[in-house]
Amino acid sequence: MHKPLLVTDFLDRAREYYGDEEAVVATTGERYTYDQLGERADRLSAALAERGIEKGDRVAVLDPNTHYHLEAAYGIMQLGAVHTPLNYRLAPDDFEYILNDAGVDAMIADYEYAEKIETVRDSVPTEVFVSNDAGRTDGDWEDFDGIIEDAGTEYHRPEMREDEVITINYTSGTTGDPKGVMRTHRTETLHAYLISIHQELRDDDVYLWTLPMFHVNGWGHVYAVTGIGAKHVCTRGVDAGDVFDAVAEENVSYLCAAPTVLNRLIDHYEAHAPETVGANDVRVATAGSAPPEATIRTVEDEFGWYLKHVYGATETGPLITTSDARRLLPEGHERFALKKRQGVPYLGTAVAVVDEEGNDVPRDDETIGEIVVRGNQVMEGYWEKPEATEQAFNERREGWYHTGDLAVVDENGMISIQDRKKDIIVSGGENVSSIELEDALFDHEAVADVAVIPAPSDEWGETPKAFVVPNSGDPEEPEVTADEIWEYAKEQLASYKAVRRVEFVADLPTTATGKVQKYELREREWSDEDRMVGEG
Repeated sequence: MHKPLLVTDFLDRAREYYGDEEAVVATTGERYTYDQLGERADRLSAALAERGIEKGDRVAVLDPNTHYHLEAAYGIMQLGAVHTPLNYRLAPDDFEYILNDAGVDAMIADYEYAEKIETVRDSVPTEVFVSNDAGRTDGDWEDFDGIIEDAGTEYHRPEMREDEVITINYTSGTTGDPKGVMRTHRTETLHAYLISIHQELRDDDVYLWTLPMFHVNGWGHVYAVTGIGAKHVCTRGVDAGDVFDAVAEENVSYLCAAPTVLNRLIDHYEAHAPETVGANDVRVATAGSAPPEATIRTVEDEFGWYLKHVYGATETGPLITTSDARRLLPEGHERFALKKRQGVPYLGTAVAVVDEEGNDVPRDDETIGEIVVRGNQVMEGYWEKPEATEQAFNERREGWYHTGDLAVVDENGMISIQDRKKDIIVSGGENVSSIELEDALFDHEAVADVAVIPAPSDEWGETPKAFVVPNSGDPEEPEVTADEIWEYAKEQLASYKAVRRVEFVADLPTTATGKVQKYELREREWSDEDRMVGEG
């Protein structure tokens, strides 16, 4: 029997079986049941239809993690329109490019970020503009609550196929213009099923929205948390104190946090000793760069949370691997070394590490290759970019998505990323992993955070350089010297891998999802050079 896989099924299920249960804790103080969440989504569907939005039209959402974003996502998708969430950290020029590239027909924006759209309004094809607080938004914007109150609940839900595009997620654009990743009902649904299994979602979970909803649809939690009948606790951003307060007061059982967010939580914990759990046990998923062992140790042994390290990319759903392979992890503190690995593939997902000819590298934990993936959660392709799509799926191994991440594989098949292609340091002909260096330096007691990039060297071509955020918080008084950092690195690693240069900084540039933007550091470091040795 074949039943189409449609993203609208998630809210439909929650309404049918959990209609009277609390669905959303809003940032504005309201609490909504699934019946109420569903009714508000229906009203938005009706309001958008009245304004000419129909199946296939692109509707952008620029919003932090509020109840409006959840309502907008389902209100859009119930019409068969294409949900296009936007990164609220982008600049107006970025939004101008994306709205034109996707041909966005309607815009739903949070009052705090609408000004960025208003700036480029006359340069985009968008005709419908809705704010969640029109009274606090400059320009001609309709009010979200006003239009859904006037609209009623009746709308026409068109027939939809599982192979139709239902959401477009734009990449960060760090190496050129952002690309729109097309995701279908099928890819979104199957990815949501996979995270429901591997993240162990239950209907009594309380999920705290610390991961941006715009980031690959909140890693699919927009769908999975809803469909399973669990509770959403919304936020307007990540404040460490507020996170601990929410965990204790709302009995949060599950959240996501990039390694940089975990570091902020650790700093707050060490300074203020907050309660770390409420009535529920807590598990936390982390992704991005691998968390240092010290971070995992603190989260598990001191917070009392269970950490799951997951990995993927916008193009892959995103999640494709997990370190939560408990039968492969040793007991005690030795588990931390393996939990920082990206791990083993999700169910139904084929992940390989291949050499330049597309052959699997040996499972020796030494030979480096590129991670490629096949799975039902992998994107349909890039929006109106067939050449980029072709290259992404066929560079080393035909028909597999190429991540650009370089990794090794151990005897159990657990992968461990060594670097991005552009972040590998080629020093004197030797490949040096910036991630390996960062992990070593992070254990130094005077180091709060660190990023390592290739820097130009007349002698070696490239040499490792560390940007260090000192624990003192003051780059002028770091309480450690560059020579001491260098000596420490030599004690931990082979001499050719040791950091030759150190710069103390107040903070590191990061994305909205907490990933360090090394390209900013590289561009600054190589601004006077013709090219980088490793083409980073």
